[in-house]
Amino acid sequence: MSNNTAIKIENLSKMYRLGQIGTGSLGQDLNRFYAKLRGKEDPYSIIGQTNDRTSEAESDFVWALKGINFEVKQGEVLGVIGKNGAGKSTLLKLISQITAPTTGAIKAKGRIASLLEVGTGMHPEMTARENIFLNGAILGMTKKEIKAKFDEIIDFAGCQMYIETPIKRFSSGMRVRLGFAVAAFLEPEILIVDEVLAVGDAEFQKKAIGKMKEVSNGGERTVLFVSHNMGSIKTLCNRAIVLEHGKLVYDGTAEDGVSYYLNNQNNASEKNLLQRTDRIGNGKLKFTGIKMLNKKNKSVNEIIAGDPVKFNIDYKTNCDIDVNKLLFGITFWDQHENKILGYSTDEMGITFSNLKNEGYFTLNIPCFGLRGGTYNIKLIATVGGTKMENMLDNIENAYSMTVLPGDFWQTGKANRSGNMALLKGSISQHNE
Repeated sequence: MSNNTAIKIENLSKMYRLGQIGTGSLGQDLNRFYAKLRGKEDPYSIIGQTNDRTSEAESDFVWALKGINFEVKQGEVLGVIGKNGAGKSTLLKLISQITAPTTGAIKAKGRIASLLEVGTGMHPEMTARENIFLNGAILGMTKKEIKAKFDEIIDFAGCQMYIETPIKRFSSGMRVRLGFAVAAFLEPEILIVDEVLAVGDAEFQKKAIGKMKEVSNGGERTVLFVSHNMGSIKTLCNRAIVLEHGKLVYDGTAEDGVSYYLNNQNNASEKNLLQRTDRIGNGKLKFTGIKMLNKKNKSVNEIIAGDPVKFNIDYKTNCDIDVNKLLFGITFWDQHENKILGYSTDEMGITFSNLKNEGYFTLNIPCFGLRGGTYNIKLIATVGGTKMENMLDNIENAYSMTVLPGDFWQTGKANRSGNMALLKGSISQHNE
């Protein structure tokens, strides 16, 4: 392992047995032991199936991770991305030595602090003060070193009133606050953080992300960060790996890793509208399909707030239409049926020169200004106004899309979710 390598993973695999451990497990253990004595492969590793939670089990054994290889450099912030069940938490538990690998090796340089689940590393019967000193001792710190950081830990966690209270009486959010503060302030060489930060409130998440950036900017401490918040991954990490069914399928920059993950999440993102019977209009023009494209021109149904996006809306027409009076509109509605955002060609001063029997309209948005959430799209086409007799086609809920929180303001902080639109602007302070 080179001097600047903090973690090296070699052919790492982890296999679990499905169902309840019971009849036959002793015999299987003996078979494994006998194979090991003869220098043979684990006999059950041959029949273990891929970790695809959507498929029916064909074996009693499943590979949570299979053949993982990668290195993490010192001072690197690595994002670990994947669907639920892809093997992210298993990987972090193996690196943290909470569980042992079935095959392969993990080499790590320096002390590892991990925050994987609510209350990880905390003794429920001990007070907050006692747990801070316990965790510091586990990390190999002296009592003097822990005392020097004690006040900062308590201040960050915001639990001054409860430092003499047993952890079992803390809420899940308070335990996360204290656990993160201990892991971050006691200065381990490697910090491992799972999605557990999502348990905290918005204020704490903001503080935690800021602290992780501070921790990693020095270039000395290595951070492994698991999150489903793609905005946080792009903001915080300089590299990302993507896991799928327990296998490593991407290793590269954080931005490209997020794009890879989103693209592969959304294979059926194009919506066919031809069969919709709940439309309104005279049918002289009909919308036949809609798809959303990201900045790489890939079809997706998830986008990050602040990213560029395009919508291609297919149409067909069977007669001549006065293009000078044609109005095309697309509006975005939240889950409470509130109109949040809208584009209309007449207001935008857009006119059409000709209209073929078949084609598509394109709405290009260079910086998508909706916060994290799920939105529905309504499509409308009219000639000569918005009255019913002028309506060509009108489809509500033509498309459903997901917006992920992102760094809209380019400040290093992901915006909050909510139903308020984001528009470019500035706020300044002036003295009289």
